[in-house]
Amino acid sequence: MMTLSQLLDRFPTDDECMAFLVKLRWPNGVRCPKCDSAKVYRLKGGKVWKWVCKHSKGGYRFSPLVGTIFENTNIPLRTWFQAIFLMTKAKKGVSALQIQRTLGLGSYRSAWYMCHRVRAAMQDAGFAGLMGGDGGVVEVDETYIGGEQKNRHASERVKFEGRGAVNHTPVIGAIARKGNVVCKVIENTSAKTLQGFVDETVADKVSLVAHDDASGYRHLRQTHASVRHSRGEYVRGNVHTANIDSFWSLLKRGIMGNFHQVSRAYLPLYLAEFSFRHNNRKTPNMFEAILRAC
Repeated sequence: MMTLSQLLDRFPTDDECMAFLVKLRWPNGVRCPKCDSAKVYRLKGGKVWKWVCKHSKGGYRFSPLVGTIFENTNIPLRTWFQAIFLMTKAKKGVSALQIQRTLGLGSYRSAWYMCHRVRAAMQDAGFAGLMGGDGGVVEVDETYIGGEQKNRHASERVKFEGRGAVNHTPVIGAIARKGNVVCKVIENTSAKTLQGFVDETVADKVSLVAHDDASGYRHLRQTHASVRHSRGEYVRGNVHTANIDSFWSLLKRGIMGNFHQVSRAYLPLYLAEFSFRHNNRKTPNMFEAILRAC
């Protein structure tokens, strides 16, 4: 497992970072990102990381940064690499303020901008059907993200309404036993919404969908079973939601301990970050996996 010191030794300059991106993006030779033509030539002189496409009308010029999260940024590529590395190593996430302090960035906004761009790269293009992993079981559960009522000023506290509370954002997730996790922000926890999420994320061949006793799961079309948390039942045979509960716990500890407050608008990016780290926890080089996604 690579350390920060090893990362700095491996990428001592921006040129080394750029060369690595070129190899990662075009392992079989540079191609035009606009038309995918291989008829390109590299410019000589000062702009050594510029190519021209002969196939495109007018000679389209491009660099390895075109179409990536690094495009149109004045922040050195080596600094980006360090920020990405730090985000892969922090199990509960790392705040933009900590990134700013650690990397010596000029402003908090620059660090915030970098972190959100990296999180955007971590987002899945679509939900693949979870196969259930160990025993073909997928756990499904919903939770609510928001500050504790006791921490709010008395004038800002709100009353609970059913499952969750006003000003809390509902999030639903599904996790395959010993496998990947998928989660997303939802508008409500109605039966229609929960069924739609299960249809979207769970493969048809899954043997069982395990969930708690929320009423919205009672009429799932898939084979399913529940544990009654309201009655103190948390495990019954292979029916439990321990894995998705553990993921929620890690997510909430990260938000409360490192980020403190996350708006609904940006919550999907944080969900993408925590999901990416979980789903790539066994990947030998998570740093490189993120660069591929960038």
